[in-house]
Amino acid sequence: MVSRRWIMVAAAALACVGVTGCSGSGPSRMAPDSRLILTRHADRLGDELTAEGQARARALVPALQGVPVDAIYTPGIHRNEQTAAPLAAARGLTLQTLGVENPTADLVRQGAGKSVVWVGNKNNLTAIWESLGLPAPAPVEYGDLAIVETDAQARMTIKRRTVAP
Repeated sequence: MVSRRWIMVAAAALACVGVTGCSGSGPSRMAPDSRLILTRHADRLGDELTAEGQARARALVPALQGVPVDAIYTPGIHRNEQTAAPLAAARGLTLQTLGVENPTADLVRQGAGKSVVWVGNKNNLTAIWESLGLPAPAPVEYGDLAIVETDAQARMTIKRRTVAP
């Protein structure tokens, strides 16, 4: 008979498959030669972007000029999709949706060896930042852009930019 504890341990291990350094208690780890680009949705009023927010969303395209992008993820919220849409159109990519609560494990797994963008919100950006064990502050203000890269040895570096309309 299989014990309940063994099933819980096996389930936790399976949840970590494909996530480099997944330990259950420590920070998530990005795979070597990966890039995670994090930004908050643009300026909004209610669910819609303001005129300044629309301009900031368009400004994301030149802000990432020369930076490879393999995929763009959002939590499926309208303002986030509006923000990501100009970049997706410019790069010929389809927006992909991940859960809003804490998408770190999915982003790390999907982005292994790739360059991916997450257009998030204050809460999930903070959760991602903390899950990766990155130094404060998280990129949670309008226009904040953080490019987290790992080299061949999975050493992380952070480049910060501002996306201005």
